[in-house]
Amino acid sequence: MVDRPKKPSALNPISPGLAPQAQVNITDSNSRVSAVLPSGESVEILLYGATVISWKDATGQEKLWLSEAAKLDGSKAVRGGIPVVFPVFGTAPDHEATKQLPQHGFARTSRWEFLGKSTSESSGTQDGGDSSVKLDFGLSPTNLDEAAKRAWPFEFGLIYSVTLGREGLTTSIVVQNVGETAWEFQTLMHSYLKIKDISAVAVSGLENASYIDKLTTPISTNTAPPSGDLTIAAKTDRVYTPAGGPSTAVVVTEGGKKKFSIARDNLNEVVVWNPWTDSKTIGDFKPIEGYKNMICVEPGSVKGWQKLEAGETWEGGQIITAFY
Repeated sequence: MVDRPKKPSALNPISPGLAPQAQVNITDSNSRVSAVLPSGESVEILLYGATVISWKDATGQEKLWLSEAAKLDGSKAVRGGIPVVFPVFGTAPDHEATKQLPQHGFARTSRWEFLGKSTSESSGTQDGGDSSVKLDFGLSPTNLDEAAKRAWPFEFGLIYSVTLGREGLTTSIVVQNVGETAWEFQTLMHSYLKIKDISAVAVSGLENASYIDKLTTPISTNTAPPSGDLTIAAKTDRVYTPAGGPSTAVVVTEGGKKKFSIARDNLNEVVVWNPWTDSKTIGDFKPIEGYKNMICVEPGSVKGWQKLEAGETWEGGQIITAFY
């Protein structure tokens, strides 16, 4: 499922007479995959962690926050972009199968395989060119280092898809148990959204949601107010379960204007995180005041565990729509 041969480094050259096509390239010694739509939107994914490190709209405006000190050489998990969390969110010292794993598991610190791309054309545009491009990445035990295999010795296959469209970015994951033993997992898409001023940001769609506040001692479970948006004025680390389920969109506004809308598929939880001034204690978080320019809104399945029996498959995803 995830062992297809690697693709050539240059895909989809434009041929005379064809409608404009999405351009897909593998660069930086086969360590990055980038795609550009004919209308100008672009995305770049690091094969290390299958981490989206850039997403720009047609005007070239970056939509994701990436730390200036982020390691992009495969030496550690990337600080920023959209890291993939699997098979555990945070650490789980009381969960036998994952207690040996590092924080957020191994997906974000393993090198994935680029499986290829597919495009779709838009009949509603004058040029008829590609309106989206989907990039697929695979991870299986053959891609893991020996430490990860020892810590989590299960047979699995992951396909992670990043779809760049004119209106937004979709990331989705298919998880398959290809072994003979059942296992459990958690997964999350750790999106760092770029904003201009955190003091002007509000998050809606969390009304009446139950949430776990990871910063209280002991960790507490609460219920969000029935009205009013979430604003950030201090360090925030909460796991929300929106009352309307995954069909409830989570919307980020800035200065009263809609900035992002996050739709979820089969991802019941939404983590909201901002380190505030504790950013100074995070070695790869630069600039230190970068917390003013980012907010993490992270769809996931992290409250409890998803169990897959032998041969079963699970999938989930998010659609982030950006507004000008």
